[in-house]
Amino acid sequence: MDYLELAPIRRAAGTVRLPGSKSISNRMLLLAALAQGDTRILDLLDSDDTRHMLAALRQLGVACEQTGPALRVRGVGGAFKVKSADLFLGNAGTAFRPLTAVLALCGGDYRLSGVARMHERPIRDLVDALRGLGARIDYLGMRGYPPLQIHAAATDPVTKVSVRGDVSSQFLTALLLALPLTGRKIAIAVEGELISKPYVDITFNVMRRFGVEVVRKGWVEFTIPAGARYRSPGEIHVEGDASSASYFLAAGAISALSGGGPVRVEGVGRASIQGDIRFAEALERMGAGIVMGDNWVEAGAGAATGKLRAIDADFNHIPDAAMTIAVAALFADGTSVLRNIGSWRVKETDRIAAMAAELRKLGATVEAGADFLSITPPASGLVSGVAIDTYDDHRMAMCFSLAALGGVAVRINDPQCVNKTFPGYFDALARISD
Repeated sequence: MDYLELAPIRRAAGTVRLPGSKSISNRMLLLAALAQGDTRILDLLDSDDTRHMLAALRQLGVACEQTGPALRVRGVGGAFKVKSADLFLGNAGTAFRPLTAVLALCGGDYRLSGVARMHERPIRDLVDALRGLGARIDYLGMRGYPPLQIHAAATDPVTKVSVRGDVSSQFLTALLLALPLTGRKIAIAVEGELISKPYVDITFNVMRRFGVEVVRKGWVEFTIPAGARYRSPGEIHVEGDASSASYFLAAGAISALSGGGPVRVEGVGRASIQGDIRFAEALERMGAGIVMGDNWVEAGAGAATGKLRAIDADFNHIPDAAMTIAVAALFADGTSVLRNIGSWRVKETDRIAAMAAELRKLGATVEAGADFLSITPPASGLVSGVAIDTYDDHRMAMCFSLAALGGVAVRINDPQCVNKTFPGYFDALARISD
């Protein structure tokens, strides 16, 4: 296994320009492909997940060409013209789930598969909702999980479809993105508590930019109007990734405890459409000093001295960025509790189990439940020389790199897993570290 040895980081300070948001990038790519007209996408994230989406779109007959700093996508103006394809989508949930919904409404035969972990990530709730529209979808392996075979089928003239909201918000996002292809007025009813609401907000925002306005009834019902159709906005920008910002902001806050910092991230700020920008609020609650502009955020010295404050909070709204809080908790003055994070169980790995195992290696006392994590930092400092397993999960690698700020050496196994969303992460960390 490849690994990266991180020496102890004495202090972190400087500025990081963030890569584009994965969530925004893959939504924009898909809608640009379905839209009428050409779209120039600027600041698109170049990562494993976006490459899987681009490869799939090209297989489906969409012309995507890099022209200078922008990617030009020639929209097909509705359903894909290619009616048969075998698509491999790695472990990219932001590609697999929306493409499943869109292709189910395209009247063709498609096979969708991914890596082994993708075949362990549930998709039954989305498939059931699509079957309610008349889609014909077969499981090729274990029932309720990819890989999938989609068959050509005519959709039923239903006016309402239901989907569960308490497993993954990507199921609702997939339906929202796909239903304008029907041209009909269709309402989506959400069963149960919708998790990760800020990610659905991203979906609304991107759809609006492509000319489709979703009518909302709180967080329980969403209606696609009759005659909705995607139209290219001409040129569109991808803002920086707020989840990726969390690692550098946490580095600034932790470093400030011993006189270092601040760290500024550029590309995301108070004008962001991403819910993970609220990570800065959680870090501020832990005693960090936060300053924010429209397109930048800075973390440094604040009310906390010597140690961060322990935190006990509900992180349902920012599940990805909450992973960074779990590692920041190693630098807190007591026990921190992250609640309502059950969605971690069905991500790139079982993140609750993985996070608990690796935090314990560093000396923390950890209690892991079905939807919570309790972390008490070690009384005598972090254990040095620990080898962190990353479980082919980009966020595990990036989160645990912050342990080096505790004055200990850390080995990150399989560091290339960060290519899923942030190929240059370790170089960026090195530039602000000494």
